Amino acid sequence: MTDTTDTTGTEGGELRRLLRGIEVFAGELPSFDPLDTPGTPVELFTQWLRGALRAGVREPHAMTLATADGAGDPAARVLILKDVDEQGWQFASDGGGPKGRQLAARPFAALTFYWAPLARQVRVRGPVVRAAEQVRAADFLARGAGARAESLLGRQSRPLADLAERDAAVAASLARLAEQPELVSPDWTVYAVQPETVEFWQGDRQRRHTRLVYRATGDGWAKQLLWP
Repeated sequence: MTDTTDTTGTEGGELRRLLRGIEVFAGELPSFDPLDTPGTPVELFTQWLRGALRAGVREPHAMTLATADGAGDPAARVLILKDVDEQGWQFASDGGGPKGRQLAARPFAALTFYWAPLARQVRVRGPVVRAAEQVRAADFLARGAGARAESLLGRQSRPLADLAERDAAVAASLARLAEQPELVSPDWTVYAVQPETVEFWQGDRQRRHTRLVYRATGDGWAKQLLWP
């Protein structure tokens, strides 16, 4: 007997058919020779990021940050890459918000970049450290006025009665900033993921994907191909 159960919750499995019909890996995809790659993942990441910019990928610095709390329960969200240097892959957030509390309980994270037009993905995993005070302050002051005003409220992820409450609070915070433009939120934190592994994934229409992982060693980086 054929199982006709609609696991999607829509009549006749319409959503399932819709999802299966979406084309992936469309257009001309770039080549990737894992034998012709630099010695460090930062160099290759920079090459790929610049390639995404040249290809017109929107917001190629957007990434998914995955964290876990003290009980091991995961959470993920999209935010913006701030920088990549000897400290690692950097991002910023309110240290008193959910991300900050999770990182305080378990200072380890994973980052994922996906540039769909190029069928390219980069995954970064490792421990997380806090950047120096001057980095934190400089990053906060470089943000737009609206972003700084919202951050100064210190209410990230708390219940909100209605949008009028939000708008009134942000307006009051903007007025405060106008009087004290050098204010820096005491909870604003710049974090850096210090990578233990960085994986570069190049998609292929025939599913012959190419995966290259860099693993941190005591004296540099080791490269390894992975099965798709």
